[in-house]
Amino acid sequence: MSRIRSLLSWLLLPVLAGSSLLAVGEPLDGAAQALHLLGYIGADYPATVSAGQIVDSGEYQEQLEFLGVLQGLVVALPARAERSELEQGVSALRDAVTQRQPGEQVAAEARRLGARLAEVYAISQSPVLTPDPERGAPLYAQHCSVCHGDSGAGDGPAGIGMEPAPANLRDGARLDRLSLYDLYNTVGLGIEGTDMPAFADQLDERQRWDLASYIAGFTAAAVQGKAAFSMADLAGRTPAEVAAAGGDVAAFRAQRAKPQIEQRGPQQLIGYTRDTLERSLAAYRSGDHEQAYDLSVGAYLEGFELVESALDNLDAAQRKTTEKALMAYRQALQDGASVAQAAQALELAKAELGKSAALLEEGAMDDSLSFFASLLILLREGLEAILVLAAILAFLRNTGQQQAVRSVHIGWGLALLAGVATWAVAAYLIDISGAQRELLEGATALFASVVLLWVGVWMHDRRHAAAWQDYIKSSLVGGGGRFGFAVLAFFSVYRELFEVILFYETLWLQAGPAGHGAVLAGAAAALVLLIGLAWVILRGSRKLPLTTFFGINAVLLCVLSVVFAGHGVAALQEAGVLGTRPVAFFDFDWLGIHADAWSLSAQGLALAGIALLYGRSLLGERRRLAEQR
Repeated sequence: MSRIRSLLSWLLLPVLAGSSLLAVGEPLDGAAQALHLLGYIGADYPATVSAGQIVDSGEYQEQLEFLGVLQGLVVALPARAERSELEQGVSALRDAVTQRQPGEQVAAEARRLGARLAEVYAISQSPVLTPDPERGAPLYAQHCSVCHGDSGAGDGPAGIGMEPAPANLRDGARLDRLSLYDLYNTVGLGIEGTDMPAFADQLDERQRWDLASYIAGFTAAAVQGKAAFSMADLAGRTPAEVAAAGGDVAAFRAQRAKPQIEQRGPQQLIGYTRDTLERSLAAYRSGDHEQAYDLSVGAYLEGFELVESALDNLDAAQRKTTEKALMAYRQALQDGASVAQAAQALELAKAELGKSAALLEEGAMDDSLSFFASLLILLREGLEAILVLAAILAFLRNTGQQQAVRSVHIGWGLALLAGVATWAVAAYLIDISGAQRELLEGATALFASVVLLWVGVWMHDRRHAAAWQDYIKSSLVGGGGRFGFAVLAFFSVYRELFEVILFYETLWLQAGPAGHGAVLAGAAAALVLLIGLAWVILRGSRKLPLTTFFGINAVLLCVLSVVFAGHGVAALQEAGVLGTRPVAFFDFDWLGIHADAWSLSAQGLALAGIALLYGRSLLGERRRLAEQR
């Protein structure tokens, strides 16, 4: 039995049960089914005829029956002035099939009629959140590969002997006649009468789009210098339509398999956040709490998060207030608050978004603001890395370990290269999503926090000359200690450089061509100040006694460990990995302090770790003194 027969049996089931059931059902259900059916007519009819001759009589007859089902669905739709137009279109499509007109002509007419149906009955064919095939990959492995095979060729172990056989998702000719929305619709609706189930009750809307994008990748190849398509085009059009219009079909296939977040202005981004939050509340009201939370995270990451640095340059306090309001709404959903409470939280968030939008609309940056914003970005982000590097370098030079000094230079040099590579990859090769940015920032910060804590305590343990000389003989000369210093230098610099790149990208666009000189001047001034600070620290540290020097460095690194712990948790919260728990406390970004229970708890753990390790160190020192007596 063919795919058409199985799909036909699914669609005939409600018809045989009685057309009155369709009439009283949800209107959009019938419209979505009709749209789904039109998509498959466009995809499967071309293979049934060739040069006016029937290639497969069984499948051709099913096409006619298929169209009869479609007519029933359209007639049962809610009365609209345009419904008669749709009915006539279906009749014309049936005539074209009866006359065995060319497959591509019938497919194009089916697509045109589907677009009109979607317009009349307001069926959105675009995802609210940009699909992410990386999220779709594990979904495919879990739900689809057992039948369709790991590579999508329809050769999965569970598909052996299955009738009809699982579809070959690597059939380029057929996939080119299906839109991303068609794939999304199929995942959600399934095919009754076959082993292809409906996944709408297992996968939420975003997951189905992610899976559709991943499946589209089976027939796509990476291309360079590709033309840009909007998300609406990527979701609603087929590669065949793009090719017929003379478009870059290879680029279209590649982009729908890996959609990029569209470049939008600040007002569009805040509008996107507001609209997506409304969708989130609607999903929450209907009982789909998982989808509601997913939308609330996407509203932040694909909207407001992309204007945060621009807003910081105008009013950092308003940025923080808006961010807190968005997180409060998200947390209300996660806590299972009542619809009324969630709606109230959303209204507060929308009010703050409105204030932020007004600031961004009025906040054209002059040269002086561009200069100081650039200076503060680099100074703020570079100071932490400079303190770590300067302290470690001074420490190693004071103890004559030039080989270890070279390791530190290698570490921060590699971090610079990694930062440049990250910028190039994000700007030219792939689109790094907001979630990926926050996850990378959070993971790097937490890792750096642990390393800084350990090195800080390690320095404290070796603040006496005898202890340091023992360590040199046992470890540092062998290379293990040098590697540790290189790792610390790498992560300390890379984390700060990652943030600098993101902030400067926004500032560069916001300042405009006329302000680029001021941005560069501000960065140059900040660089001079940072080099001066490093020189002062290095020069001053040479005059300190070894014990005092080690003690100061140990305290500095432990403080930075606490700072990074707070920043890391905050980044993971923004990515939606961790929830938020606002508490009555103060905010101080420079120290990574946020009025949130999770962030403060992470810093509390860092402090507890410091106390524990220092306590262990103190006890060890007392034992050594007792043994010497």
